[in-house]
Amino acid sequence: MSASLAAPGRLVPAEAKTAEPPLAMITLTVMLGLIMAIIDTSIVNVALTNMAGNLGSSVDEIGWVATGYILANVIVMPLNGWLTARFGRRNFYAACIAVFTIASFMCGTATNVWLLVFYRVIQGFGGGALQPTAQAILFESYPPEKRAGAMAFFGLGAMVGPALGPTLGGIIVDNYSWPLIFYINIPIGIAAFFMTLAYIRDPVYVKRDRAPIDVLGLSMMTVGLASLQYVLERGQREDWFSSSTIVILTIISAVTLTYFCVRQWREARPLVDLKIFRSRTFTAGNLIGIVSGFGLYGTALILPLFFQGVLGFTATEVGFALLPGAIATALSMPIASQLSPRVDGRILIAFGLLVFALSTWWMGALSQDSGYWDVFWPRAVQGFALGFLFVPLSTATLSEISREKMAGATGLYTLVRQLGGSLGIAILQFLQTRYQDNAYATLAAGVTPSNPADAHYLNDLHGSAMQLYGMVMTNATVISYDIVLRLCAVVFVLSVPLVLLLRWKRIPNGRAAAAPAVAE
Repeated sequence: MSASLAAPGRLVPAEAKTAEPPLAMITLTVMLGLIMAIIDTSIVNVALTNMAGNLGSSVDEIGWVATGYILANVIVMPLNGWLTARFGRRNFYAACIAVFTIASFMCGTATNVWLLVFYRVIQGFGGGALQPTAQAILFESYPPEKRAGAMAFFGLGAMVGPALGPTLGGIIVDNYSWPLIFYINIPIGIAAFFMTLAYIRDPVYVKRDRAPIDVLGLSMMTVGLASLQYVLERGQREDWFSSSTIVILTIISAVTLTYFCVRQWREARPLVDLKIFRSRTFTAGNLIGIVSGFGLYGTALILPLFFQGVLGFTATEVGFALLPGAIATALSMPIASQLSPRVDGRILIAFGLLVFALSTWWMGALSQDSGYWDVFWPRAVQGFALGFLFVPLSTATLSEISREKMAGATGLYTLVRQLGGSLGIAILQFLQTRYQDNAYATLAAGVTPSNPADAHYLNDLHGSAMQLYGMVMTNATVISYDIVLRLCAVVFVLSVPLVLLLRWKRIPNGRAAAAPAVAE
């Protein structure tokens, strides 16, 4: 065996000279892929109108550009552990980046809406695994006492990305052309691909899976998750259960996912290891993750609609209105990571939930006369709260998971948060529409010629009935958004007791650490 002299009279194997890649380079590598995928999820939303006009599509058709991407995402996320074991972490992560980058280029070249949707689905298959794989790599690469810091790095992409997307998208759409929102991924993707080959290693404890593919289980999962996501994404547009499509897909998702879960629980080598939910902390963390996804994705949809529909903001102005939240999150995450070794993480999570609830309740006071600074402060407080919520929650949720099961656990954790976000969007859209209809009916009932204020507007100010009813609709819209935002705040407050289900263990030197791995 080849050897080298490390000290007089002492031989060291040559293999020992091969050092592990620097943590800084591993972190930079996975962050490039993560940010690219996360930003792309939200950057497209502000460009849909421009895309529809350019490609000659209807509003309903162009909506599939966003829906198709998310459908592909949720199919890949839970398979993260299985795909990592089958192809190796480095090969799998590099392949996902390559698929995402090539699909981004093809999206920019699309000449009709359905071709763009097809490329977005391919892009979604590549992007769906980038987030959970990045989280697994960071969590395993850092020692237990530094994992809070690793989750702060990860959170910068996972939490700040959705807020930066609309800002960047608004600037591009207002000043350039929509294909650029896809082309900007290309240099980032190329750099991330070659850095992955250079700095990402296959962990020795991850055993390669050469077993035959469970085709039936994979089919049931694909059909079930795709059907569920379709229902959550398109339910409001199709008036929920008055649509036979929504009813049929709801039944299909319930049957196929139930069968899939039972089958995977019994399998010795499952596609998705559901037994990690035996960990109380992992289960509780996912329940809180549903709430955080509900708030993060739900308000990320509600606020831009309010800003554009009620306040009349442009796409760029919407982006800058959301930006204070992203900056505040970027500032609070390092603070949370520094406090995690010294303070019980459950206190930090509860603090994040309550402050997020406070900021969302504050936003429930916005009116049609609100301006940028009325939005700035509650949005900044909301972003600040997310840092304290995400860092200790991710650290605690994954703390009991063994390294061998980490890739699968992060895939499920990401999926649950994504589904929580889709559920939040669906519920908030439904409630906002219903509250708007009820408020309009109530307000419009008071618009009569005998009402002195109405008579003054029509006769003395020479207003029209159409303008008057337009004002009624605006007021009804504001009322509905305010109610929905405050209901969202109530959900966060009610979720605080879930924090008590989490375990948080400290190591002798006083720094927070993971509990012993129990999810074997």
